[in-house]
Amino acid sequence: MSNFCPERWPEEPTPINQKDCQDCGLYKHGTRMVWGEGNPAAPILIILDNPGAREDREGNPTICGTRQTLQKAANEVGLKKVSLFITYILKRKPVRAYEKELTRKICIRHLEMQLQNHRPSLILCLGNVAVQSFFQDLEVDVKGLRGNWHDVRGYPTTVAYHPLAVRRRPNLYSLFTSDLALVADRLNQISR
Repeated sequence: MSNFCPERWPEEPTPINQKDCQDCGLYKHGTRMVWGEGNPAAPILIILDNPGAREDREGNPTICGTRQTLQKAANEVGLKKVSLFITYILKRKPVRAYEKELTRKICIRHLEMQLQNHRPSLILCLGNVAVQSFFQDLEVDVKGLRGNWHDVRGYPTTVAYHPLAVRRRPNLYSLFTSDLALVADRLNQISR
């Protein structure tokens, strides 16, 4: 029996000069900006599409299904939380319709700023939205890219299914853990 238990990872504070950003219009959705979570000095940067739910309806802290699945799989393949930092293409959670392509083009500059500041060794994109945004190619997808390393923006980058897709389709879990094992193996190689 595993002793794994998901936990809330500390958030990296949003830079003061970005906290009130209104460029993309998502501020109108009423959600706060979430810059990232985990260890900002981690060698592995994980990119998701946008932050998930962080509190329940009563305002109590919660660990969403995305984080539960990601943490569980990372634990299974030996990736320690100190090695991981999660960030997003969109820094606010959309709660209604928005102009997706334009918004992503505007918001990617926040991610570019993080890359300059963090300089991760490896990047893992989770889900088609993150993959297409980071690769800057709307024709690519996880299915066609997973299992390999790609040089994207000068970073060794690999991809995996979004943890929510894995939760909805449990048959993807073995592929998900395989992709995280690929990351763990690469980290072990560069850490020697």
